[in-house]
Amino acid sequence: MNIYLILFGAIAFEILGTMLLPATQNFSKPMPTSVLLISYGISFYLLAIVTQKLPLSVVYASWSGLGVFSVAILSYIFYKQELNWQIILGLFLIVAGVTIVNMNKI
Repeated sequence: MNIYLILFGAIAFEILGTMLLPATQNFSKPMPTSVLLISYGISFYLLAIVTQKLPLSVVYASWSGLGVFSVAILSYIFYKQELNWQIILGLFLIVAGVTIVNMNKI
């Protein structure tokens, strides 16, 4: 299986867990809390697999960068959180940085 598909799976589960944080209401709601914990567990498991094939710097830059980017966009859509031009510029720079890291693997 393509290692980048596993990495994108890890990113997707991390995003799911992060997006569920508000729904847990400080971990007082059992269902969203359970899904959150399972999502993070799967994410870290997939991340551990990926680190065996790709440099940790590439894996972590991709996982965290694309996670931050995606959570910001999804928070705008689902939670109506603000995206001003400074945030959009920062998100663009994150994507540019992750792209550069992946183009020049160590």
